[in-house]
Amino acid sequence: MVQFRLLGPVEITTDTHLVDAGPRKQQAVLAALLVDVGVLVPIEKIIDRVWDEAPPTTARGAVHSYVTRLRRALSEADAAGGDAPRLEHRHAGYVLGARPEQVDLHRFRLLLDCARATRGDDARRAELLREALGLWRGVPLTGLTGEWAESVRREAAQRRLGAMLDLARLETAAGRGGVMIERLREMLDEHPLVEPLSAALIRALAAVGRNAEALQVYAETRRRLAEELGADPSPDLRQAYRDALSPQAPTAGATSTAAAAPRRGPVLLPADVMGFTGRAEAVSTLDELAVMSEREATAVVVAVLSGVPGVGKTALAVHWAHRARHRFPDGQLFADLRGFDAGRSAVTSEQVVRGFLAALGVPVHRVPVSPDAQVGLYRDLLADKRMLVILDNAHNAEQVRPLLPGSPGSFVLVTSRNRLSGLVAGHGAHPLAVDVLTPEEAQELLTRRIGRDRVSADAGAVDHLIASCARLPLALVITAARAVTRPAFPLRALADELRQAGASLDAFHDDDPATDVRSVFACSYRALSVGAAEIFRRMSAHPRPDFGLAVAASATALPPEQARRLLAELTAVHLLDEHAPGRWAFHDLLHAYAVELHREAENEAERREVAGRVIDHYLQTAYRSALLLHPARDPIAIADPRPGVTVTAPADHGEALAWFTSERSVLLACAELAAAYGFDTHTWQLAWSMSSFLDRTGAWRDMIAVHGHALAAARGDDRVLALSRLGIALAHTRLGDADAAVREYGHALEHFARLEDLTGQAHIHSNLARVFEQQGHHVEALDSAEHALRLYRAAGQRHWEARAISAVGWYHIAVGNHREALEHCRQALTWLREAGDRDGESATWDSLGHVHHQLGDYDQAETCYRRALAMHRQDGDRYNESLVLTHMGDNHEAAGREADARGTWRLALNILTDLGHPSADDLRSRLGRSDGPA
Repeated sequence: MVQFRLLGPVEITTDTHLVDAGPRKQQAVLAALLVDVGVLVPIEKIIDRVWDEAPPTTARGAVHSYVTRLRRALSEADAAGGDAPRLEHRHAGYVLGARPEQVDLHRFRLLLDCARATRGDDARRAELLREALGLWRGVPLTGLTGEWAESVRREAAQRRLGAMLDLARLETAAGRGGVMIERLREMLDEHPLVEPLSAALIRALAAVGRNAEALQVYAETRRRLAEELGADPSPDLRQAYRDALSPQAPTAGATSTAAAAPRRGPVLLPADVMGFTGRAEAVSTLDELAVMSEREATAVVVAVLSGVPGVGKTALAVHWAHRARHRFPDGQLFADLRGFDAGRSAVTSEQVVRGFLAALGVPVHRVPVSPDAQVGLYRDLLADKRMLVILDNAHNAEQVRPLLPGSPGSFVLVTSRNRLSGLVAGHGAHPLAVDVLTPEEAQELLTRRIGRDRVSADAGAVDHLIASCARLPLALVITAARAVTRPAFPLRALADELRQAGASLDAFHDDDPATDVRSVFACSYRALSVGAAEIFRRMSAHPRPDFGLAVAASATALPPEQARRLLAELTAVHLLDEHAPGRWAFHDLLHAYAVELHREAENEAERREVAGRVIDHYLQTAYRSALLLHPARDPIAIADPRPGVTVTAPADHGEALAWFTSERSVLLACAELAAAYGFDTHTWQLAWSMSSFLDRTGAWRDMIAVHGHALAAARGDDRVLALSRLGIALAHTRLGDADAAVREYGHALEHFARLEDLTGQAHIHSNLARVFEQQGHHVEALDSAEHALRLYRAAGQRHWEARAISAVGWYHIAVGNHREALEHCRQALTWLREAGDRDGESATWDSLGHVHHQLGDYDQAETCYRRALAMHRQDGDRYNESLVLTHMGDNHEAAGREADARGTWRLALNILTDLGHPSADDLRSRLGRSDGPA
């Protein structure tokens, strides 16, 4: 059975083998997946864990490369021991489908949780603790660096420390304190200032009659505390010392704190909300979760209340907490994390922990200096308690995680404008969406706030107020406050005032009626500076809610630093969220609000100019990136950007690839936006600029779509028509639709012929050769490739001539002319290297590998394939990577290395499956045939 080790060096093992987990970074990728085993880990999270805050521009490609190698390692482990889990690509991340018990870190945690849940059977509990501690093999994640790896080590070390203390107590109470002495000494050497360790060692020594040594341990600990912390020993440590002074002292671990009078648990809840109404279903769900927290044996139950601003998340949490206080006799903790507070900065988890420790009765001088130690003490104090912890207004999951108790019994209730999907995925949190009130609940809220007589006196006005507020609690409360402070005003007047002021809260026509809360944001918007209000409106022209600094500067024709200051102003009042450094996003509701303002404040010509600058920014950057991604392409001429447009210029291939990857969805939307506004030149030039990236990443249907927009924008221009049809034809070729490809190539050839463009015609014949090859017409493919070569020579295109020579060599292989193929490929390789054409060079290495394979020189073929594979991986060309892997598998099979062949084909199949390529079925069938007899 395959096992994974993290509690020491990162390793993959079977019952008989140790499988090479690769270099440090590859081990880090494996660890990043294993810590969340069985759960989708987004690739951005993998990059953060492996490279911290300074990932290289090639990080995404490196992760794909490491995943490929890890799949190879898993295939090796499967061959050696069987039961290797699958490493699958899903959406924008990866899932390693191992079972938790296959990972020593998770087994360690499970054993500790089972031990904690085992009550009334100390022998069984000690057995579980011994087994858990026996998994420890040294420093977890040995050799891995970075803040994330260090945080995993800290958490594991904290749990190990707690387990050791629990085991020492149990063994000492059972009269086996002697077996713990050396283990406690070793751990005390690692943690010389942890007083419970010293106390446990003193009790273990005293239990076997070594009282003099116990007193010496106390003296040494007291000295260290005084010298390094300026602190006196804790009451528990002093009690252990007093017990060791007397031969008749109890040895079962009795402490002074245990004998102390019980202290009433803290109650930090804010006052309940006056006039709270409704939410019966949500309250019932929270009641059920509270009951679940009483019965849960190993984990803390966490609930997340999420919803739009003003929907009443905090009010619901506080109201329910007051109703449910009796369920939590050990106390109720509350902290406003201020994650979305316009006037004050967010509270750090360290600040909250210190406040909770004070509420739990820990004197200031007893609070550890280290934040990690503070969290450890907080979790220890909550162990085995029935405590309610409310974390209000959380910004993200990272703000919450350090505040979660480490053992079952407590219940954590989190409120946030975000869904906190990280808590749902990583901690099994229960998401609970808080919606707007029902009409009956909204009327009851106004009745309780304003008074039944006034509400009954004008039912029509009340209905209008409720409709204008879209049943959003915050808007209803504001409206009620206006009514209460103006008791002489009839409610009809308030309703008319809302209508005349244009502050109506009519709902958008959507499934969720809470998507129109214009008045909730109106006050914040009116308080903005002129520049901030302008950038808020104009960024609604961006085709996606998420955007970077450069496009914001372009939309407003401002210098980037000035735009940054205005974006900071918007972020401070939560009209925008800077969800990543230099990346801002609209909440969907706020984006819709900004669209309305943009339409109101700017006329059609101004809106068109804003959209033009946005599209201009992406075209200019995409064009520069395209030339870095594929330097061999024949460039097109694009106009200079409009005044005020900020252009991003990637420095190299890696930055260009990273930019395309991050902006892909925006670029596709920009192509649609350009077409909708009638920016014909931008439309076809965007399609041209995106083509190489979309091809390499297997986004061929997107290629067809963007070149379709370009085709419509061509307006009879033969060059635009030719380039657009060439792009569509290439996508059809990749998708295996030969008829559609030939049709489009034929149209493109007509356009290039009218232009008397020999190079363009050569491109068509070169690509037609691919179609003939797919159809199995190898002689026609060779003829077409040779015709393309003649055209390139006639056009004086030496670089394209080199590519054509390589292609002719490839098709010579198909017809059995292996020596001619070898000669052509060697000549092409020399020319392509001189030209710096990585695409052509990598393709030629693949061809050379195929030639050597056909000639029976399997080792030389392997060398050539590996050169091609390395280049494709570095360039992020996943489709061609899959082709080379397929050829490598064929080479392994021909050489009699069947296991290697299957493993390599599986790697190719993973990529083709990710790309949704039809050839995946053929490869899957081939694997089925080869796996069957085995």
